[in-house]
Amino acid sequence: MKIIIVENELYLAQSIASKLTENGFETEIYSSIKEAMQSSGDVYLLSTNLPGQNVAPLITQFKEKIIILMVSYINNDTVGEPLKLGAKDYIVKPFMIEELLRKIEHYQEYQDLKKHTRLYQEYMENLLQEIETDFDIDTITTPLVIQTNYQRLVDKVVFEYARKNDRLMTFIPLGNPEWKEKLQDASAKSLLYITEIHTLKKADREYLFETIQSRDFILCSTDELESPYDTIELNTDSKLYDQNEILTIDDYVKFIVNSFQYKFPDTELSKKLGISRKSLWEKRKKYGLFKKK
Repeated sequence: MKIIIVENELYLAQSIASKLTENGFETEIYSSIKEAMQSSGDVYLLSTNLPGQNVAPLITQFKEKIIILMVSYINNDTVGEPLKLGAKDYIVKPFMIEELLRKIEHYQEYQDLKKHTRLYQEYMENLLQEIETDFDIDTITTPLVIQTNYQRLVDKVVFEYARKNDRLMTFIPLGNPEWKEKLQDASAKSLLYITEIHTLKKADREYLFETIQSRDFILCSTDELESPYDTIELNTDSKLYDQNEILTIDDYVKFIVNSFQYKFPDTELSKKLGISRKSLWEKRKKYGLFKKK
């Protein structure tokens, strides 16, 4: 990790750089904002006491980096405005190097978490993008039980609901042996998304409902479930193929027709299914699988 030190007091800058180097960091020192703006670092230690120089352009340019202000005193000019522009934190001179290292480590972990969160969000969106639903997210009121014949359909609805409403969500698959611990550790402000209730025995189901009675949650069930909570059904006739799921012959035919009817003509589609064109037409009629014009 490279740390850029922007400080006009050369002795202080060199002292900070020496201690950071001892802790395994690469450092560069600049006394000029103009020169520092040509640099490339991961962390910027920026003095706000640079006579005749404006720190705002540097903060604006590198606001996605970790910018920690080094200040001699705290007021709106040295701390307030720079934080509004995008600086992450400040530290008052003189300071212990251990305090500075703690701040750097904290914001590095924060940035790593942001990257990981973005990665998982993109992966989840890609995983669920082919699942079609016209369900109105705005009709959801929690707590809620959703009964479905396809969990991934509910996954998409729940993740879209959480994103649209900016809800912190905790995923609790009840097939996980540590689900009770996850339930107890979940933030009180978190929306619980609970799945796999079919794996629980009666006593554990009773424990679950007793534990979540004061919590906000969406519970997905692939079986009929009796509960004291509002329940809706959300089903689909066009399940996507899942390696963990065995489709019936009818479900498989419906899936293939829905997925490929705009890619192949009926003659070729019927051949790939190993049925006659007449049989394909009969199945279209039976299941309402007609092309949309």
